[in-house]
Amino acid sequence: MTIADDVRSLLDGAGDRERAAKQRAYMKSAMPYRGLTSPELTTALRPVLRAYRPQSRGQWEGDVRDLWDAATHREEWYAALAVAKVRAARPWRDADCLPLARHLITTGAWWDVVDDIATHVVRDALDADPAEVTPILLAWARDDDPWVRRTAVICQVGRRERIDLDLLGHALEANLDDTTFWLRKAIGWALRDLSGTDPDWVRAFVDAHAGRLSGLSRREALTRLG
Repeated sequence: MTIADDVRSLLDGAGDRERAAKQRAYMKSAMPYRGLTSPELTTALRPVLRAYRPQSRGQWEGDVRDLWDAATHREEWYAALAVAKVRAARPWRDADCLPLARHLITTGAWWDVVDDIATHVVRDALDADPAEVTPILLAWARDDDPWVRRTAVICQVGRRERIDLDLLGHALEANLDDTTFWLRKAIGWALRDLSGTDPDWVRAFVDAHAGRLSGLSRREALTRLG
């Protein structure tokens, strides 16, 4: 049996129908939920993930895709992301995993999964192979897909002193004129995160782009700066 089989067996029949309906409505999800809370899902998956020891990149990527592409409920997507982030696969979260990440981003196309991929899988890849990943993310910042662009904007959240300011600045400027909530929120989030380690850079960026920065992005950016 594969880990995908184990997860499906584990989740089959689990959850709460009333909660599932509320979760689906809240997330505006076309895919149904089983009705597991996040802590419940984490607890259920823990022994399976702890025992998971993929023997190759191909096996790991295949397991992630199997869970993701054949998902009937959103919890299987969350389980696929847990497999994608598992410690045993850390060596493979590098430049070569970006096609997998992009597949998950473009097919998931919603904040709950995209943000997890961006701030874990893509961020790990950037940490592992900055010379190879940076040019890809520079291109992603101007991609036709808004979720790919959101990923380029927020993928450095949590890097703190390791943030590549040139990459961040490019991603932010490339999306300043986007009027969608998701890009404006992403810009504000990225700036707010950076404000904890480089408040002067954030203030300078906000001032320099005052005419193009949305009110939402500005408020988010300056939340911690008073």
